Amino acid sequence: MRLSRRILVSGGAGFIGSHLCDKLLAEGHEVLCVDNYFTGWRRNIEHLVGTPRFEMMRHDVTFPLYVEVDDIYNLACPASPIHYQHDPVQTLKTSVHGAINMLGLAKRTRAKIFQASTSEVYGDPNVHPQPESYWGHVNPLGIRACYDEGKRAAETLFFDYHRQHKVKIKVARIFNTYGPRMHPNDGRVVSNFIVQALSGNDITIYGDGSQTRSFCYVTDLLDGFAKLMASGDEFIGPVNLGNPVEFTIRQLAEMVIEMTDSKSKLVMMPLPSDDPRQRQPDISLARRELGWEPKVPLADGLKETIGYFRTLMAS
Repeated sequence: MRLSRRILVSGGAGFIGSHLCDKLLAEGHEVLCVDNYFTGWRRNIEHLVGTPRFEMMRHDVTFPLYVEVDDIYNLACPASPIHYQHDPVQTLKTSVHGAINMLGLAKRTRAKIFQASTSEVYGDPNVHPQPESYWGHVNPLGIRACYDEGKRAAETLFFDYHRQHKVKIKVARIFNTYGPRMHPNDGRVVSNFIVQALSGNDITIYGDGSQTRSFCYVTDLLDGFAKLMASGDEFIGPVNLGNPVEFTIRQLAEMVIEMTDSKSKLVMMPLPSDDPRQRQPDISLARRELGWEPKVPLADGLKETIGYFRTLMAS
């Protein structure tokens, strides 16, 4: 029987973080959920309040935190352009200062620490699909740099703490993830399209819709988290976690219109600065080292996500 652990989840009231809290509690662990609600949503964790092994702490990870834990999942950071560009300085501070503070906590408590990095470290890639060995093509001065470079710097900190202080680290590069509890106003393509379709509004496509993305359902992603954290200490990553099946943005929009039975029309808008043309993970490393690959087809995941937004918008 697996022993119960005390686990800190920073960003635990966010979309992915709240699902992670659910999963860890279901496995019998104690969970300390830390969030400052900058982009996290109290609604996501309301069902956990009062659960004996769950504790919520309102805290900003750019300030040190002194608690006793066995494992740390560092998910705290605005993750959609509309949110991280709203306060780019704070976004960069969250990535860098937050990493330093969480790594300092891991060093003191001898905890294993997981870093939720991102496919954005690859920028607008010149290599397709993107393997972990690719160093990326990032504009360090652009409007997305606060997030892209912040996450790249956080990875540097994680590896330096590992080399210098022997901190046990796990680094995952997360590709586009979707599912229930996405914020309706986060500007991400899946939530945007679903909300627009359910509202009967035109669906906004930036560019001509030929740019590609790969969409991973949240339960598949969390399975990857679990396998990475359970892997041997010698395997630290970075490792891509995402769905390698590629879709164009236009294909996604057409699927959402069909599945919502919407009368929405497609409207083309100018492509934002530094928006990647292609985004598809090479998950060979995850398959080989973790025995992991996603299982949920896009149509199945969209059905669940659309159902969530129908209920949310009705309430």
